[in-house]
Amino acid sequence: MDIGELIRELRGAHGWSQARLADEINTVHGTTLTREYIARWERGKIAPRGFYLAALSSALDVPLAVLEDPMMRREFLTDVAGAAIAPVIASDLLARGFAARLTGGPSAEAWEAKLTAYGSDYMSMGAADIQRRVAGELVVIQQQLDQPRLWSAAARLMTLYAKTFPGSDGAAAVRWYRMAATAADESGDPAARVWVRGRAAIALGYEGASLGVADVLADQALALTDRPSLGLLNAIYGKAHAAALRGDRTTALTLDAQGRRLFDTAGSHEQTSDYAVPWWRLNVFRTLLLARLGEERAATDAQDQALAELPASLPRFATHLELHRGLMLARSGDKTGGIAHATAAMDALPPEKHSLTLRMLLSEIKA
Repeated sequence: MDIGELIRELRGAHGWSQARLADEINTVHGTTLTREYIARWERGKIAPRGFYLAALSSALDVPLAVLEDPMMRREFLTDVAGAAIAPVIASDLLARGFAARLTGGPSAEAWEAKLTAYGSDYMSMGAADIQRRVAGELVVIQQQLDQPRLWSAAARLMTLYAKTFPGSDGAAAVRWYRMAATAADESGDPAARVWVRGRAAIALGYEGASLGVADVLADQALALTDRPSLGLLNAIYGKAHAAALRGDRTTALTLDAQGRRLFDTAGSHEQTSDYAVPWWRLNVFRTLLLARLGEERAATDAQDQALAELPASLPRFATHLELHRGLMLARSGDKTGGIAHATAAMDALPPEKHSLTLRMLLSEIKA
């Protein structure tokens, strides 16, 4: 797909004119971009590069890698189209919200059951499907936030909703993660406050996105308690990935060792929930971390341990591991082989199982 076409589609999705897009970029970046220049981009007369690609990434809430990679541009538009809320769906959401207010909505117990189901569904469903469903739940639960327990449920739903956006867009995902942390604070539930922040930190760190935010949320979780929990485990590995991507090898390895010790106490027996961190999933975190650090032997060992227990019903996570192997190959000097291995793994996974996180990993390997 031509980048001009993508700019036009995303501008239209925001409901902006060409002049409005120029104003958005000028306001943030102090430039003097004109409507005519935007028009030239969209008609393919010239292509934005460097500085303006980054400015467009920020203004249009789209990962920079998507703007730079023709394949990712096409796949990103497919995902956006699948997640778009048509007027008839918006009407249904409004009706559900008012109905919840008039009838009282689901009980706290019913919300906990819904969260359990979503935790399992997230592991196998595409982001667009989860995003549409959770959007409806958020419209309902916001009508019931007069109970602390429901603030806890809302915070966890917000965290799941945030994960359906690519963290590297620097806007949507981070905004929802921040709101989820605030909602968890409203609940007064220490476990929810730690879990929401930790889950956000590992999501951003794993994607290599908004590393400053990942650190802040992880630090907040670590400051709240030292009691072993999955939230704290996620926070530690979120910080570890951020350190690895910054080149701070010593900190990353220290946090990895700390996380492994914590897992001995807090690891979960549940195998297929987004709220769980069993042994295989810990090693998915560790394989990517160690690959980023160039620890090929340790990364291979972690990968073998993950594959030994990974449920066959979760092929997307097997693809994650193969992309980690591609990153290992690229970092060892075989960039061509690494890209080929990762691309073959993506091609073997049915397209409906692809995720933006996987495509971001592929982009990291190519870089």
